[in-house]
Amino acid sequence: MPKKTEYAKAGVDYRKIQPFKEIMLAVAKRTTEFPRRRGYVSILPSGAYRYFGRLPFMAGKPVLEGLGNKSWVAEWMYKNAGTGKTYYDGIGYDSAMMAVNDFIVQGAMPVTYNDEVAAGDSEWFEDEKRAGDLAEGFYDACKDVGMALVGGESPSLRYLVNARKPVKSAPSLSGCVTGIIAPATWLIDGSKLQAGDSIIGIASSGVHCNGFSLIIKRMMRKKNKFLEKLPHNGRTIGEEVLTKTLCYVSLVEGLLETGVDVHAFLPGTGDGVAKLAVDKRPFTYRIHFWPEVPPIFQYFRGLGIPLKDCLKTFNWGIGYYVFVPPYEVERTLRVARFRGYGAWEIGQVEEGERQTIFGPEKNMILEPPGA
Repeated sequence: MPKKTEYAKAGVDYRKIQPFKEIMLAVAKRTTEFPRRRGYVSILPSGAYRYFGRLPFMAGKPVLEGLGNKSWVAEWMYKNAGTGKTYYDGIGYDSAMMAVNDFIVQGAMPVTYNDEVAAGDSEWFEDEKRAGDLAEGFYDACKDVGMALVGGESPSLRYLVNARKPVKSAPSLSGCVTGIIAPATWLIDGSKLQAGDSIIGIASSGVHCNGFSLIIKRMMRKKNKFLEKLPHNGRTIGEEVLTKTLCYVSLVEGLLETGVDVHAFLPGTGDGVAKLAVDKRPFTYRIHFWPEVPPIFQYFRGLGIPLKDCLKTFNWGIGYYVFVPPYEVERTLRVARFRGYGAWEIGQVEEGERQTIFGPEKNMILEPPGA
């Protein structure tokens, strides 16, 4: 066996990382043809794509997004749940969706995805079962979206990435999506958002990827930690919070293909329901209806988390927002439901102080992000 190099002794052992890279490269090759569905053809092994469609187009703004602390929970479950699952197929999918769901707000469709998986030690990359599940998660995301995984980075960062105990090692995941707006008339820049617009809420699949710092803090105080069970379905909290983030590409594509006059899209991620007021203009977002809150959020509320904190942390069951003029409400709901999404008209945009007023809870005022 070759002598261990000084660099390996310092924490970067390429012999341990290389099998991970090869697994990822093999999966990336399987995604090469996915962009064809929108008129793209790969022309270089490096991942360059040419658009062969006939529509006038423009480049979408690339979006780089990170996953956050969800992978910490996957690591904990992998070591403690006794199911034999790594849970990393969902983590790969989630990591991609963090960038995808942000990218499509501009009316752009994804074409390529580049990932980064940074761990605190080279040993983390040695687990080929976990690596294979992570890679398959990326593959499933690319297939659902119609994009190709064209590259990645897998650094060992001993002095930067250190997981909080009792998890020994958990990676930091992020990725970048690129693509185009075709036709260029699909561009959504939010400038059409105005008082009088209706707010359409699109269902989430659960907590998605926001609020995990709070989730970890509260669950690690419980006797059984993430193995506590939900009374309504018997699933562990760990399994429930690791439910994959929904992909909203089909929603956005369906609305634009149908010609719905969309004024703005907004993913329900950081800042929870309060994110409705992310636009800096003096608008009040008045919520008059909210669908039944999923049990996982009711569980966290039952742990003593104040309702206002819940609304400013979690998506509370709505994972995406669509802003349309009132005459487009019925068509928006019809398209969303046809594409398989739960959808409701939940409120209106009004002139006024920049804030969200949550009517179902005695007109609770939610300050805008950063306030």
